[in-house]
Amino acid sequence: MMRYSRKLVLALGMGLAGLGTTTASAESLADALVAAYKHSNLLDQNRAVLRAADEDVAQAVADLRPVLQWAANWSRTYIDNFNSTGIDRGTTSAELSLTAQMTLWDFGRTRASIDIAKETVLATREALRDIEQQVLLGAVSAYTQVRAAVENVSINENSVRVIGEELRAAQDRFDVGEVTRTDVALAEARLAAARATLAAARGELAAAREAYKAATGSYPGRLAAFPRPPKLPRSLDEARAIAQRSHPAILQAQRMVTVAELGIGAAAAERRPELTGTVQLSHDNASADTSYVGLELRQTIYAGGKLSSAHRKAIANRDKARASLLQAGVSVGENVANMWSQIGTIQAQIRATDQQIRAAQVAFRGVKEEATLGARTTLDVLDAEQDLLDARAARIDAEANLQVAIYSLLSSMGLLTAEHLNLGIPTYDPAAYYNAVRNAPVTSVQGESLDRVLRAIGRK
Repeated sequence: MMRYSRKLVLALGMGLAGLGTTTASAESLADALVAAYKHSNLLDQNRAVLRAADEDVAQAVADLRPVLQWAANWSRTYIDNFNSTGIDRGTTSAELSLTAQMTLWDFGRTRASIDIAKETVLATREALRDIEQQVLLGAVSAYTQVRAAVENVSINENSVRVIGEELRAAQDRFDVGEVTRTDVALAEARLAAARATLAAARGELAAAREAYKAATGSYPGRLAAFPRPPKLPRSLDEARAIAQRSHPAILQAQRMVTVAELGIGAAAAERRPELTGTVQLSHDNASADTSYVGLELRQTIYAGGKLSSAHRKAIANRDKARASLLQAGVSVGENVANMWSQIGTIQAQIRATDQQIRAAQVAFRGVKEEATLGARTTLDVLDAEQDLLDARAARIDAEANLQVAIYSLLSSMGLLTAEHLNLGIPTYDPAAYYNAVRNAPVTSVQGESLDRVLRAIGRK
């Protein structure tokens, strides 16, 4: 792992670890990430896909080993005509045989299949790591949505309360003749609008809670404040360089290029001869024991152009894989640049919104004071209060968007994984199952090492 990434992981781990110390009873972002990692059906699905790819290596290895088969044969032959005694002169035969057959030499065909299967396993591991990033980013998004929705409900509840007070004040002033009925009606309309906005905010909170449950496996309790953002690269170029070295989409594409190149060799090997050996022992009902040992060398001379077409197809697949690798680099670099730009934009929005909130607070207090002196109308007060509410809501949304953008940048760099985030939980070891089956054990459920792996992943 690169030096910069270790620093980044350490800073991120410290930031996430600090979440639990601020509010002991609140769920932190780290808690949400851990829950998402542990309860993701999508991760389980793709881990099973990886284990299936591991078995492809075992099957390719098995092709180098002898195939042992037994066969039992019984037959009865009937003759239509009978002898003078009327007895059927048919015969009965029975035979039991044991045959062993093995490919002795295939000019690299099976070895190429093994290498292809191994590279495919490595590519599938990168695909699993990409899925892990998606799952964790989904947890970040769900957490920020709930946090933002809770705060929006809170400020809208406060808005309903404040406008309700304004309505009562307008009614009192109307009762003593200081304002008209129009001022009261304006306050009533604004209160109704505030209640409608509050209902919408509560609906958004309910939807956010469902998204959180889908991402983590349970509904959120009281959530802690957003953590201190992790340290980011010092420049866009540095972020891009990390992404080109670390992003699973690029690493997977690199593996697939190797697979395609090996496929060319495998296609060429199909034109070469194959040498097989056979040993057979048999016993029949006449108590005759026979044995057979043989060698067979065969080669396809002509297959209607199929072998040539397969070789050309392999070359085309190689070219496609190389183009996919180049495009993966372009896409990853574009995503990094977009996230980098988005973070800067949102940070600028937050700074501007903070200034807006401060100015709106001053304006609201001033307008309210002026209204008590008769220099401002009820509508002026309500408009100032709405400006302050809008600014605070914009600040909440911007902060939530900033959190998602920061972790999206980590994902676009290939660093949004449980290991890199230092979540402090046991992580899935993609090599454990591979190491248990790569030598093609006789059965898929026996053997100490495989039993241990299956128990660890909860499959036995």
